[in-house]
Amino acid sequence: MISPSGLPAQPAVSTGRRRRDGGRSILIAVVSTLVFFSVIGWVIVSSPSWPLVQHDFFDAEVFWRYLPVIGSAFVTNIALFLITEVLVLILGLFIAVLRSLPGPVFFPVRLVAIAYADIFRGVPSLLIIYVLGFGIAGLGIPGVPNDPFFWAAVSLTLVYTAYVSEVYRAGIESIHPSQAAAARSLGLTQAQALRYVVIPQAVRRVIPPLLNDFIGLQKDTVLVSYLGLVEAFRTANIEQQSIFNYTPYLALSVIFLVITLPLTRLTDYLVARDRRRFLAGAR
Repeated sequence: MISPSGLPAQPAVSTGRRRRDGGRSILIAVVSTLVFFSVIGWVIVSSPSWPLVQHDFFDAEVFWRYLPVIGSAFVTNIALFLITEVLVLILGLFIAVLRSLPGPVFFPVRLVAIAYADIFRGVPSLLIIYVLGFGIAGLGIPGVPNDPFFWAAVSLTLVYTAYVSEVYRAGIESIHPSQAAAARSLGLTQAQALRYVVIPQAVRRVIPPLLNDFIGLQKDTVLVSYLGLVEAFRTANIEQQSIFNYTPYLALSVIFLVITLPLTRLTDYLVARDRRRFLAGAR
């Protein structure tokens, strides 16, 4: 059969075959998933100590009793996350710009920025929280706050600013130098080219990895419980010790999943969208 353009027409049967193949693939995926998780569930449920583990970790009555209590305490984690996120976005970009300054005259500035990123990425977050929360706060310097929430925010800000600054720097360095050169040829200064040309493009490119860092930041808010701050993890720990049951930790895990899963799916969507755009531009 010849199409109006003179080329052989694609048979309609090929379209139907692709649809059948797609439906069969979905069916196979669903069946294999059900079989896989059914086998895992059977192994767990049939284990000798399953009744004891079910009572200690999966008690439905305890779960629903303490879920609202832990959820109320989770407000502290959200407040800490939101405050820290804003500070990290601003300070991380500032450190990245300092590290990207050209010329030998700015070498000391770049050296300080590199040292900051290396130190706060290399030292475990919990140690930073301990040193600042108990060390600096314990000095008793007049005018320095002694509030655990304040030092929790400062600690997480310093740690994640180091990580985010490297993400920003990677985005800045991914912009071809010709972009800045073209801006300079139009009469813009180095600072103006960085502000109006390089940084906007760099920020758009690093949004997915930034979201990944903020997922980690949200989870790491539980580390501040070691300063004595009563947040969701500390509340779950208190309830667990009062009833000798670990189900409150399960409730806390569910709360974190409800918060982080949408952000994770958004990150995956943005990564897939950028990949499609890249492939479309490469054709």
